[in-house]
Amino acid sequence: MFLKNLVLTAALAVASFAADATGVWKAEYETPNGTRTSEFHLKAEGEKLTGKLVTPMGETALKEGTVKGDNVNFSVVRNFQGNEITITYAGAVAGDEMKLKMTFGGGDRTMDIVAKRQK
Repeated sequence: MFLKNLVLTAALAVASFAADATGVWKAEYETPNGTRTSEFHLKAEGEKLTGKLVTPMGETALKEGTVKGDNVNFSVVRNFQGNEITITYAGAVAGDEMKLKMTFGGGDRTMDIVAKRQK
């Protein structure tokens, strides 16, 4: 019984240290084509992360989203000038700030962005 309670307490302690990625996050960042904005509508359930990316160009569902502790990872597939491009996002949540690295074109281009949780 003691061991069972110890394992349960440890599991709850680990869960309580995980960052809360659920919410609406807004990022504004500079690109070679000017300032861009993105909103991430995220919902974390255990280690599963779902949601959508919303930009002035439309909405796209997240794919392969995960949350592990403070770390988040997900991807989206966007259509640019008739070509499908996968963009991956990897980063960490700290309070109301999420720092992400966007990776385009199989890894040959990256960009760091910061998203703020919207209240």
